[in-house]
Parts: sequence; C-alpha cells; structure tokens
Amino acid sequence: MTDSQAIEPMTQDLTAEDILEYLKENPKFLQKNPEACDFLIPPKNGNAKNVKDFQSFMIERLKTDKDKVMETTQTLVENARSNMNNQQRINAAILRLLEAKDFEEFIHIMTMDLSTMLNTDISVFIVESNGSDIPHVLTNNIRILPEGTITDWMDGRDILLQSNISGIEAIYGGGATLVQSQALLRIDISMDTPPAILAFGSRDPLMFEDGQGVEMISFLARVVERAFRNWLSLPR
Repeated sequence: MTDSQAIEPMTQDLTAEDILEYLKENPKFLQKNPEACDFLIPPKNGNAKNVKDFQSFMIERLKTDKDKVMETTQTLVENARSNMNNQQRINAAILRLLEAKDFEEFIHIMTMDLSTMLNTDISVFIVESNGSDIPHVLTNNIRILPEGTITDWMDGRDILLQSNISGIEAIYGGGATLVQSQALLRIDISMDTPPAILAFGSRDPLMFEDGQGVEMISFLARVVERAFRNWLSLPR
C-alpha cells in the first residue's frame, strides 16, 4: 500500500444524540462510573418533557459519602480509645514495678503481674548466658538462653511485634502452646550484663501486629532497664 493509499485515522465529533444513544444502550453506565456525575450539572426540577432530575441520585451519593465518613470516624474513635486504654495499662504497670520492695518482688511483678495488667496471657524475662558465666540477674522466673540467641531473634530491633505465630518453647516453656502473637522487648540492662528480652505472649493472634505503635511499650522497656540497674547497683 502506497502513502497515497494510506487510510487517515477517522475523526468524528460526538453529538448529543450519539451520547444519548450510547447511554440508552448502556443503562448502567452511571452505576458503574459514578465519578462521571462530578462533571455533570443536573437539571433543575421542572415539567419539561423527558427531563429527568438527578437530585435523588446525588442525594444517594451524599448518603454513601456520609456513611464512609462516619465509618472512618468510628474507626478513629475506637483506635483512640484503645490507645488510651493501653497507655493507662502501661502507666499502671510502671507504677507497680516502682512499688517493688525488693528485687525478688520486682521480678515477680515483671514475670507474673504484668501479664494480667497488660491483658496478655504470659510474660517472661529471658537473658543470655555463654554457658559458663552466670548472669547477674539469675533468679527464679527468669529463663536462660544460649549466647547470641536474642541478637539473632531481634535482628537489630529493640521491639519485635509478631501476629499469627506459634509460641516458642525456648521463651514460654509449657505456655508456648497458648501463644499466637507476641511482643519482644529488648532489655539492655548494663554493659556488664548480657542481652535480655521481656516477652509478652497472647492467645489472641492479632493482639500484637507489626506496624502497631510501640512508644509506650518502648518506654516500659526503658523503665525496666533502669529498675534493674538500681536493684543490682550496676552502671549504665
């Protein structure tokens, strides 16, 4: 085919009749493309023949938008309430830790009372040992793990939140079968002590999830570190 025989692309201006004909053949066009209404100016009420009022359609759309706004607002309110409840729980837990009369009571509060106060199923304190040196914090209700385990688990993070998991027996012992989500808080007590973590486990698979705010539990971890140093008379 020569250039002279090439067919030029057909161009044609759409008329109102063309658009009306298309809409007649596609009666669900606006239902499938509601954004088209943003570009249209609906006619006013009147008695003109064949003039339809878009007002009812626009009202329905406003109702839908309102429902979406109300749903979003409700979600924000519920999240705010949840955050406030969590903050109150952690504040109460910190005050309870500060009330300990001796080191044994401090450990008991951390490994027994905190799980109830924070609405979890189990709380455990874990510290590393190289197999020969006995950690400064060795006492009842504290679990010992081989050197390097905590560093591998945390992978450079201070806080690890995990959902939909199976509990780790090395952390929770016989309670591991209950745990379906967990929060691991790295506890750096002192340069003279090995790495440690405070673990909270829950049977709720979504209680702890990656992406949740960690400011308050991070603050709890820092309080625990300072309390340990005070009880054991350790430097930072």
